[in-house]
Amino acid sequence: MDKKIVRRVGLGLAIYLLFAALVLLFYPDDPASMDWKDREQYNKVQVGKLELGTSKQQVMELLGSPDISEAKRVEQDSLQVMFYRTQHMESDGITTMNECTPLLFRNDQLISWGEGAYQKYLDW
Repeated sequence: MDKKIVRRVGLGLAIYLLFAALVLLFYPDDPASMDWKDREQYNKVQVGKLELGTSKQQVMELLGSPDISEAKRVEQDSLQVMFYRTQHMESDGITTMNECTPLLFRNDQLISWGEGAYQKYLDW
């Protein structure tokens, strides 16, 4: 009788571990399918891993589409600032710039992020 219970518990545990491993292996982090709280936390972690010179395409593959974006051309340079939500401020259903971290790109290369990035974009 005890062996039967141990086998069933062991089999149940093995099935659970197999299911958990499959989910972790085959269910990629997709920012578009996350709720706002999870995406905010995900963005915060991923922005912390960025390096200067990363291409805009690589950033978008990692973080998905930005919450807010602006662009302009100055002489030969194309500038774009993309805002990704990283901090909750107000529960109003609207993502605002003060809830986001700005990422500044010049000619599709990341050149700055954080508080001063948007001001740098405006001053350019």
